Amino acid sequence: MDFLNFLEFKITDVIDIVLVAAMLYYVYKLVKGTVAINIFIGIVIVWALWKLTELLQMRMISSMVGGFMNIGLIALIIVFQQEIRKFLLMIGSTNFASKRNFIRHFKFLKQEAMPTDMNVEAIVSACERMGVTKTGALIVMERTNSLDFIKSTGDAMNIEITQPILESIFFKNSPLHDGAAVIQDNFITATRVILPVSNDRSIPLRFGLRHRAAVGISEKTDALCLVVSEETGTITYIKNGEFIPFKSTKELIARIKKDLE
Repeated sequence: MDFLNFLEFKITDVIDIVLVAAMLYYVYKLVKGTVAINIFIGIVIVWALWKLTELLQMRMISSMVGGFMNIGLIALIIVFQQEIRKFLLMIGSTNFASKRNFIRHFKFLKQEAMPTDMNVEAIVSACERMGVTKTGALIVMERTNSLDFIKSTGDAMNIEITQPILESIFFKNSPLHDGAAVIQDNFITATRVILPVSNDRSIPLRFGLRHRAAVGISEKTDALCLVVSEETGTITYIKNGEFIPFKSTKELIARIKKDLE
């Protein structure tokens, strides 16, 4: 009888399942491509095992797994502190309520992904040109998390993206070249922005302050970062606090466009 009662679905059960699925989807998006993805998958498997043993009334193993889940909660909060921060920022972001970003958040319900308005080709082309002249640059591309809290540290702008504009901003004698430039949609919205620097000791010593700042902001938000090294002219792509490898500028453009969707 209990098993038959379990099969009786109500409308609240359907809503419950949809909400849990949406929450798991967002958590998966946050940890996808990071070392935390394996931990996340392991937690889901252990949780599913726990619920299965409860359903089958296997009390001993159910209590053991349940105890592990309860005791491990604090450890999970420590392990996923960056992901939890991003999740809360995503929920509380001022951009979350906008029509475009609301649809973007639920794009998995649609057949086609929304194209980005950002001129990625111009951004990468500017970085490539600056790399040739070894002009240091730090570009932050805003996604769903609002970057207003860092924009206030620099100069407000509202300039449409072009390759010459980006090159002129980071020109060595330009008064705007220090700090980061923030891009939202297809506009440069702030320059000379001061970013939080990562204290991660695993970052190789060959990377300087620009790279650490890019890692820092990508750890705290879902922003994407491009860094041009002043020493080597190398372009580095950083997402979720990690260095993302690419073989060519064409591949880099494709990766950024996909991440902006």
